[in-house]
Amino acid sequence: MRNFFTSMLGALVALVIFAGGCVLVFIGFIGAIAAIGGGEKAAPALARGSYVVFDLSSNITDAPPPVDLGMFGGARDDTIQLRTITRALRAAAKDDRVAGVFVTGDLTPAAFGSGYAALREVRAALNEFKAAGKPITAYLTYATTKDYYLASAATDLAIDPYGMIMMPGLASEPMFYAGAFEKYGIDVQVTRVGKYKSYVEPFTRTDMSPENREQVKKLLDDIWGGLLTDVAAGRGLTPAKIQATVDAEGLIRPEAAAKARLVDRVAYRDEIYDDLKAKTGRKDSSEPFKQITLADYAKIAKDVPLAPEKQGEKDEGSAGSGGSGRIAVVYAEGDIVDGEGDIGEVGGSRFSRELRKLRQDDEVKAVVLRVNSPGGSASAAETIQREIRLLKKVKPVIVSMGSYAASGGYWISAYGDRILAEPTTITGSIGVFGIQFDVKKLANNFGLTFDSVKTGKFADSITITRPKTPEEMAVFQRMVDWIYNEFIDKVADGRKLQRTVVEEIAQGRVWSGTEAVKLGLVDEIGGLDAAIALAASRAGLGTHYQLTEYPREKELFEVIQDFMENGLPERARGTGIAAKIAARIETELQTLKSFNDPRGVYARLPLELTIH
Repeated sequence: MRNFFTSMLGALVALVIFAGGCVLVFIGFIGAIAAIGGGEKAAPALARGSYVVFDLSSNITDAPPPVDLGMFGGARDDTIQLRTITRALRAAAKDDRVAGVFVTGDLTPAAFGSGYAALREVRAALNEFKAAGKPITAYLTYATTKDYYLASAATDLAIDPYGMIMMPGLASEPMFYAGAFEKYGIDVQVTRVGKYKSYVEPFTRTDMSPENREQVKKLLDDIWGGLLTDVAAGRGLTPAKIQATVDAEGLIRPEAAAKARLVDRVAYRDEIYDDLKAKTGRKDSSEPFKQITLADYAKIAKDVPLAPEKQGEKDEGSAGSGGSGRIAVVYAEGDIVDGEGDIGEVGGSRFSRELRKLRQDDEVKAVVLRVNSPGGSASAAETIQREIRLLKKVKPVIVSMGSYAASGGYWISAYGDRILAEPTTITGSIGVFGIQFDVKKLANNFGLTFDSVKTGKFADSITITRPKTPEEMAVFQRMVDWIYNEFIDKVADGRKLQRTVVEEIAQGRVWSGTEAVKLGLVDEIGGLDAAIALAASRAGLGTHYQLTEYPREKELFEVIQDFMENGLPERARGTGIAAKIAARIETELQTLKSFNDPRGVYARLPLELTIH
C-alpha cells in the first residue's frame, strides 16, 4: 500500500510539473504573439539602388496564407501569395529606389500551389519588370523545370559550376493500388460516366487505360509546348533548339547549358554576390549588396504610385471598406468537400455562405472567382454553383482559372459571365464517378465476420462489409448517370453551347487552357489581374475601386484560437527520398479522406494528376 501511494504521489507531482510547464510555454507563446501582433512594426528599410531578392524557396498559392508563419519566429514563410509577388514586382518596376531583382532558391510546391498557370503569371510580372529597363539576375543550383521556367526570364542567368538544370520534360506517374488491394482482400466496385474519367483506375487497374494515356499525353504536350515557347522567347532561342538540348542531355550540366545558351554563364555564388555589390555601389565593401526581400518589399509596395490603368486600386483586408465600390476576389483553392471543410479545402457550406454575403453586400460591385481546384464532391460543387448563379443575377462574376479548374472545379466555374485561364491551366474533366469499397475478404482473413438486420432491400447498401449486389450497383449507376446529365446540362446552359457539343468534349476528358478556349469551355487567355480589370470594367468602376480577398489572413485572436485547437501550423517537409515517399502516400490518403459526398458521387480529376 505504501508503494502504491508513493507511486501515485510521484505521478501527481510529475503531472503538476508537466502541466505547469505547458502553461508557462503557452503564456510565453501568447506573449510572443502579442509582442509581434501588438503595435505597428517599423516599415522595412529600402536603400536607394537596392535589389529586390526574390527567393523562390516557398510554395506559391493563389489564396492568402491563412496564418502568417513569420509571427512564429521562422526566418521566412513557407508560402507566399501569387498576388503578393506580382504586385511587388510591378511596383518595383516603377520604384526608382529599386535597381534590379535577384532571383534565387528552389520552389517547394505543395498541394495545388506553384502550378504552371501561377508561375506563368509570376513570369509575366518579371517580364514587365524587365521591360521597364531594369535588370534581373538569376542564380541556379539544382533547378527543376519550374525553377528554370521562372529564371529564364532573367537578363543575366548564371548557374553554379556543380549545379544542374533538371528539365528532362514533363511526366505524370500515377500510383495504382489494385494489386495491393487484391493481395490484402480489398475489393472495389465503381460506377462512372465518361470514357476518360480515370479517377477510379488506380483502384481497379495496374496501369493506365488507353483513353487515359491518350488524354494525359495530349495535356502534357500542350503544357510542355507552352513552356518551351515562353522559355525560347526569354532566351532568344527556338523551342526546337531547347528540345534538342533536353533530349540530348536529359539532366543538363552547366557546361552544356551554357553552350546551348540556356544560361549566360557558369559562376560561383560569391562571384554573383560580388557583381551585385558592384552594381549596388558596395564594391570591395564588407557589407552585403543593397537588398530587400520581396516579402518585405511587398509591405511597402503599396506606397509606390500605380500605373495609370491601376490608379485607385487599393487592397483592403476586410469587408465593409468604403470607396466608390469594391471588387471581391474569392479563392476556391483545394478539394471541394461537403460541409465546412478544413484548411486547404473548399467547404461547400462555408464557401457558399461567403458568396451569399457578397451577394447581399451592396458595396461589392463585382466578384472574381479564382479557381485552383481538381473538384471533389458533386453535391458541394452544386451548392457553390447555386450561389454563383444567384450572385450573377445581381452583379458581374468573372472566373479566373489557376493551375487546376477541372471536374467539380469546372462545375463551379461554368456560370461565370466570363472565364479566363492560362494556357497551362488544367480544366474540363466533365465526368462523374462513384466508388464503393468492400473489405469483407480482408476482415475474414483476420477472423472477423459481419451479419445484418434490415427493414428494406437497400437499407444496408452503403456498407463496406460486403460486395454490392447487381441491383445495388444499378442504383448507384443511375445516380451517377443522373448527375452526369445534370453536369452536361449546366455546362451547356452556362456556356451557351449545344448539348451535343458538350457531350462530345466531356466524357471526363481533361484539357489545357489553350484547348479549352478552342472548345468554348473558356472565353480567353488571361491571368488573375486581367480578370480583376475585366470585373471592374463590367461593374462600371473603371480604375477606381477597392479590392477585398476571401479568405483573408486571420486576426491575432483567431491565430491563438487555432493554436489552442490544432497546435502550430505545419512547416514545410523535408526533401529526402523518404520524405517524398511519405508525402506522396499521405497526399493520396488525404484526398481519400476528403471524399465525403453523402451519395458517394464525385466530379474530380484523376487521384493525383501530378505533373513534374
